[in-house]
Amino acid sequence: MNKARYWVVVCLLACTALVLHGRGDVDKVPASEPLNLMPTNFGAWTGKDLPIDDKILEILGKGDFLNRVYTEPSGSRPPVGLFIGYFPTQRTGQTIHSPQHCLPGAGWTFESSRYTTLTAVNGQKYQVGEYIISNGESKQFVLYWYQSHGRSIANEYVSKAYMIADAIRMNRTDGSLVRVITPIMPTESTDSARQRAVAFAGQMATQLPRFIPN
Repeated sequence: MNKARYWVVVCLLACTALVLHGRGDVDKVPASEPLNLMPTNFGAWTGKDLPIDDKILEILGKGDFLNRVYTEPSGSRPPVGLFIGYFPTQRTGQTIHSPQHCLPGAGWTFESSRYTTLTAVNGQKYQVGEYIISNGESKQFVLYWYQSHGRSIANEYVSKAYMIADAIRMNRTDGSLVRVITPIMPTESTDSARQRAVAFAGQMATQLPRFIPN
C-alpha cells in the first residue's frame, strides 16, 4: 500500500472511531438470515461449503461467513468460488478486510482492475470491481464489492465513508464483502471466465437481501 492510500485509511478509521464513540456503544442491527442458508443451487451450479481456517477466522473477527465452491455435475465448466463476510458491527476497530490487501499476502498479484456494473437476473444493478489475479502460471478472475444498507460499492474507501455517514444517520455500521472468483483455465480466454463469474453472480446476487440487511 502506498503512503497516500495508507493515510487515507488512517484518517477514515480515525474519523470512524470519533463518530462511533460519540454515538454510544450499541449499533442498530436489523434481523437477517444466517449465510449458511444461501441456496446451494444456482442453475446448473451446486455448492459445497469449504472450511475456513481458524487463523483466518481470527483475522476476520466477529461476523457471519460463507465460503463455498459451486461446480457443475457435468464438469463442463470450471468451478466458481463464493465468499461472503457479514459484520454486524464495525464499531470496535472491526473493519472489513479488502481482498486487495489479503490476496497479495497469499502470493497473488493483481494484473488488472476496473469498476463496472453488474446486472442481476432480477434487473438490480450492483457496482462491483473486476480483477484478474495471478500466482505463477495460475490466473483467476475476481468480482468483489461491498454491500450494506441496500447499497453496493466497488471502492473500499467510498465504502468506509458511507459507513461513517450511516453511523451518524442510522446508528448502523454493519456491512459485508461479497467475492466471486473463478480460475482462468490455460485453454480459455479471460472473457470466457468473466462471463462465467458474471452469470453466477447475477443469479446469486438476487438472494443477498435475505442475508445482508437493507
